[in-house]
Amino acid sequence: MELESVKIIENFGKWKQTLHKAIHISEAIGVKEDKVVDIAKKVGDFLSNNVETENPQQQLLKDLWDVGTDSEKHSLAHMLVKMVEQEHHSIH
Repeated sequence: MELESVKIIENFGKWKQTLHKAIHISEAIGVKEDKVVDIAKKVGDFLSNNVETENPQQQLLKDLWDVGTDSEKHSLAHMLVKMVEQEHHSIH
């Protein structure tokens, strides 16, 4: 996902699809889940600091992210990865 194409983040459903694609690509090249979560946390840090929220879901995630400790942010990133994976598996 290019950082310049942040427009996709405006729609929460598209954001989750993009996250799933990134997770799928990571798994396909052998990246372990814990490393994917670490990357998701870094992306969360970037988004929280550099991207304006566009919808209520993003605002909630940003608010949670902004008050969370590093451990809580890691847990939230893990839950987001898990949510996206479970949603994808329930569709197929």
